[in-house]
Amino acid sequence: MRVLSLLCVLLVASCDTPSAHFRGIAPARITVEGSTFDIRQRGTLVEAVRINPQYAPRLGPLRHRARRAMAASTGCRVLWVSGDQAVLVGRLSCP
Repeated sequence: MRVLSLLCVLLVASCDTPSAHFRGIAPARITVEGSTFDIRQRGTLVEAVRINPQYAPRLGPLRHRARRAMAASTGCRVLWVSGDQAVLVGRLSCP
């Protein structure tokens, strides 16, 4: 029972954990059309971690929401976005 409790705590704690490249960067929390993302930027790369629960979200609409959240957070144009329904990474073009 203790092992199960520990695994549950670790699973919940890792839900909004950034990838290794973005660790140590404070996130900006942005909500776009019901999807909430933690946005982290390092150089010309930006990461959007979706933190709200959504049942079976499709990647197409999420990619567009993440792109809008990335642009709103950074003030830059987003060239491309890749990833899955939980973590998306984009490339920025900043002036």
